[in-house]
Amino acid sequence: MLKLRPYKPSDAETIISWCRDEKEFRNWTSDRYASFPITADDMNKKYFENNGDCIESDNFYPMTAFDEKGIVGHLIMRYTDKNKKTIRLGFVIADSARRGMGYGKEMILLSVKFAFEIFKAEKVTLGAFENNKPALYCYKAAGFRECESSFCEVFGEKRTIIELELDKDDYYNMDF
Repeated sequence: MLKLRPYKPSDAETIISWCRDEKEFRNWTSDRYASFPITADDMNKKYFENNGDCIESDNFYPMTAFDEKGIVGHLIMRYTDKNKKTIRLGFVIADSARRGMGYGKEMILLSVKFAFEIFKAEKVTLGAFENNKPALYCYKAAGFRECESSFCEVFGEKRTIIELELDKDDYYNMDF
């Protein structure tokens, strides 16, 4: 059974090991780090010294998913609006050795439940690069629907971002 807890600095080494190459790394972090690979210290500095690059205080919540065998996944949660009604998931990643086993979907569903029940959000959003088909499949399997797309440039490469969202009412009406 998967559980979710606040991220600890000791999680970093395991999490960064899941990015086997720069393509996986960029699908996970986009352009949020200047170089690949990163160290555990780089990740912890971004999270703890730079508040995950969030300007607002009390707006950055890194989380770690785990089961009886250890860490399975990681993501961050943050508010995107002043009224604190929308939570954005980001930096979503699952253990590369355990992908395709349903852990990603379960982690997303736990995060959504946390967002709606603990943070009292009304909507949860996230984005994935168009070429990251496994992530898009996972998010849609967890009930998210595409709402728009945009473009960004990641180190000289133009990439399409598919935005997805899940409203609280839709979540509570889902049948899993």
